[in-house]
Amino acid sequence: MAKKIRDLTQGEIVPTLVKLALPIMGTGLLNMLYSLVDIMWLGRLSRESLAAAGTAGYFVWFASGIILISQVGVGIGVSQSVGREDREGLRLYISNALKLNLTLAIIYSTFLFTFRHKLISFFNIADEAVVTQAVIYLQIIAFGLLFQFFNPVISAIFNATGNSVTPFLINGVGLVTNLVLDPILIFGLGPFPAMGIKGAAIATSFAQFTVLSLFIVMIFRNKELFRGVKIFEKPDMTYIKKVAKLGVPGFLQNSMHSGISMIIIKILATWGSAAIAVQTSGAQVESISWMTAEGFSSALAAFVGQNYGARNYDRVREGFKKGLVVVSTIGLFSMLLFIFFGEAIFGMFIPGDTEAITLGGQYLKIFGVSQIFLCMEIASMGAFNGIGRPIIPATTGTILNIARIPMALILSKTSLGVYGIWVAVSGSVILKGLIGAPLCMYSLNQLKD
Repeated sequence: MAKKIRDLTQGEIVPTLVKLALPIMGTGLLNMLYSLVDIMWLGRLSRESLAAAGTAGYFVWFASGIILISQVGVGIGVSQSVGREDREGLRLYISNALKLNLTLAIIYSTFLFTFRHKLISFFNIADEAVVTQAVIYLQIIAFGLLFQFFNPVISAIFNATGNSVTPFLINGVGLVTNLVLDPILIFGLGPFPAMGIKGAAIATSFAQFTVLSLFIVMIFRNKELFRGVKIFEKPDMTYIKKVAKLGVPGFLQNSMHSGISMIIIKILATWGSAAIAVQTSGAQVESISWMTAEGFSSALAAFVGQNYGARNYDRVREGFKKGLVVVSTIGLFSMLLFIFFGEAIFGMFIPGDTEAITLGGQYLKIFGVSQIFLCMEIASMGAFNGIGRPIIPATTGTILNIARIPMALILSKTSLGVYGIWVAVSGSVILKGLIGAPLCMYSLNQLKD
């Protein structure tokens, strides 16, 4: 294999994992900051704008599930091909994953734009200002998704070959672009008029376009990794099916998760725009831990994938055990941060809104308890993906995510009220972590030479 492809089958496990994981975790945090920057500025614009962007954002979340089909599939395929030193398999996985991703991007973006009014009306939001702004935000983001679809997939290709620095640096440029454009376009500076929520959507879409442009430059420069890769030719259905088989379980879990979260928002609408704003922005704040853990999970998937392909099963097991310790530390930090500084955190994003800040502080306390278990679940998903068995965590995760709806309806009718909804969701996260990690360790112990 090429020198630019990093061998993860050799060297000390923890330093190898951490060196690979840090840039990926950084990339995850950068992606999280995209959303946090938006809610920080929109929270200063109005509660209604914040609720509108958050509501429309659930369809962007659903898009991230669709992206997982190609992202997870190509990540597993590339890492295992590297472990087997299979150059032709590497080329075919990359080529066909990108073709599949392009098709999905066009279909979903067209769907969002065409049905934007009906999609927002699903939530039964009584505040017309929120509904109008949500539709505007969604129609612009629909076009931006054409660019956004490719960035995680290309990042996964680089990560699977041991190069996690390039995606981190390129996504960093995108974040800076978004940071600069958000206040300029939302409030109007210099020659630019104040565009409100429309400006936030344009800023995010342009930042994603910038990231994709830089990735394309790097693809042309990295001729060894992308040699022979062609998008605009007849797809190889054998590899399309291989990519889909690996990626569809993650898509089903993520899409089910986002769909259930939309139903939760519909239930929350009874408590008004403050509850919606807290839920949508609180989920972004909470992503401090899950985006970081997902970054480490991606590194673990690449590590496990290469060693699984090379049949280094003892190294696979040891890597998972040590990785679990690292992500649990991340979860502990997030737990302490959310429980003790929840209101202060919300005050940064919705200044002056006492009701929302108080409600948000309670939200983060409730979810703070589950952060360690959240990180355990995500790490287990990475290991399962690395050995090519994503259906196992997808099944358990989907079952427990579905259980959130009846539990939320039941607990919200008790004295807990709106807090009962969040207790139900947090409780399901704890259960997923308690089940996922032991199940993963059991599966890894079954690997035999």
